[in-house]
Amino acid sequence: MTVAAPQPKVAVIALGGTIAMTRSSLDTGVSPSLTADDLLASVPGLAELDLGIAARTFRTLPGASLGFDDLYELAALIESLAADGVAGVVVTQGTDTLEETAFFLDITVAAEIPVVITGAMRNPTLAGADGPANVLAAIAVAASVAARKLGCVVVMSDEIHAARYVRKVHSTSTAAFATPNAGPIGLVAENRPRLLLRPPARLVLPMASGSSPTVPVVPASLGDDFAVLRPRRDDIDGLVVAAFGVGHVPASAVDLLADYAAGVPVVLATRTGAGVVHRASYGFAGSESDLQDRGLINAGILDAYKARVLLIRLLSIGADRAEIARTFDGLG
Repeated sequence: MTVAAPQPKVAVIALGGTIAMTRSSLDTGVSPSLTADDLLASVPGLAELDLGIAARTFRTLPGASLGFDDLYELAALIESLAADGVAGVVVTQGTDTLEETAFFLDITVAAEIPVVITGAMRNPTLAGADGPANVLAAIAVAASVAARKLGCVVVMSDEIHAARYVRKVHSTSTAAFATPNAGPIGLVAENRPRLLLRPPARLVLPMASGSSPTVPVVPASLGDDFAVLRPRRDDIDGLVVAAFGVGHVPASAVDLLADYAAGVPVVLATRTGAGVVHRASYGFAGSESDLQDRGLINAGILDAYKARVLLIRLLSIGADRAEIARTFDGLG
């Protein structure tokens, strides 16, 4: 007699966000209120996946109000679920900070099970709400053996994106998430995930406790010499500069940034949204080579917001400047 294989069990963890928002009255905007069970109840075709699904409402917050304390608790929960034998995890949250949550989990959760983040651009009260389709696709990916050891991925609009590279590139489109430097690593069709590429081996950092370091992101802009950093702040633990182009700032800001870099790690990223920070293409005051000579750390391919997440995680485990620089260099 053939014994049927047990159903894979996928945990769906809800954090709130647009996907979970409803309107309390006709005169108000939407806000998070739906539970994880509510989200699953709205997904047509879920039974066809033939999976065991556990629902958990972890937070009921807009994406903009999530913080690192929430994410550390979430990472610990995912590790616990993996230890209990869950085959994969889906996290639903607001898209405002979805790319940062994804990268945080990618470098924090050591478990090899698929960890999938999804959300929605249109809330459930709107025509063409995309949440149910995104949840269905995300669950299919989380249950897939092929998605193991990928780290965290983002599934939106039937595309699978690596957490290290995905960006939110539009404020309202249902195709708001993209990977500018490489494209998606896979897709979902007929509820079947198809992985086309595998991202490089991921970095996993030890869990940390205590308050998160203070690390602002400061963008370069025309005619601005980073006045927001003057007088010199002594209340920050690190700094990320979202520089022009391949890593340039106004010459008038060079001494200021060098002064900061003498005291705290300062990471040099690009504000462009794609591409990498160069190392030795330009030599003028405020160029990428000049800034690196003055102690700034090259973010490589990481955008400024992921660079901030990584710097916060490294500082939280006591990494020194040399280790921070090596880590960023290893990620490209």
